[in-house]
Amino acid sequence: MKEKITEHAIHLFDKKGFTVTSIQDIVESIGVTKGTFYYYFSSKEELLKEIHLRYIDDLLSKQEVILYDDSKSFKDKLLDIIHLSLLDIKKQGASAKVFFREMRHLNPESLEKIDPKRDQYRFNIERLLKEGIENGDLRSDLDVPLITFGILGITNWSYQWFNPAGSKNDYELAKIFTEMVFKGIEN
Repeated sequence: MKEKITEHAIHLFDKKGFTVTSIQDIVESIGVTKGTFYYYFSSKEELLKEIHLRYIDDLLSKQEVILYDDSKSFKDKLLDIIHLSLLDIKKQGASAKVFFREMRHLNPESLEKIDPKRDQYRFNIERLLKEGIENGDLRSDLDVPLITFGILGITNWSYQWFNPAGSKNDYELAKIFTEMVFKGIEN
């Protein structure tokens, strides 16, 4: 039931927004009582925190598999991370939108748990770029944090405009973005 509540809440938060969606809306969409909701969550904000943690934990886990794959080159890892971000946004759809759009509604205590994980995703990309500099794949004069924010900006906003049924699929788009990044930073 907890998963069902979460999935229905994600759909409603995506469609209506966090602030407009009430607990009553969530329970009515499933056909349960508020008591059922409160059995699993103490508040709507706690539910939002759970959605954020689930999304970022899953994304970090997938990112780490890519980063620790010694069979992949630096460039392949960067392509895979860019693709991961796009693919995850495509697959997760509403969860991704809620993750990126509704973070401002989390209280400081929730953010203390979520922000370090969001930062870790970024730091992992920074670490990969630094490895690219060390192994000679990238120029040594790069501002790694800014390049990382650029990559995240390219991928994170795709939930706003990327159409999976459009002329380019997620992998083709990842290749285009990776080449765009490399043509600007490749040695």
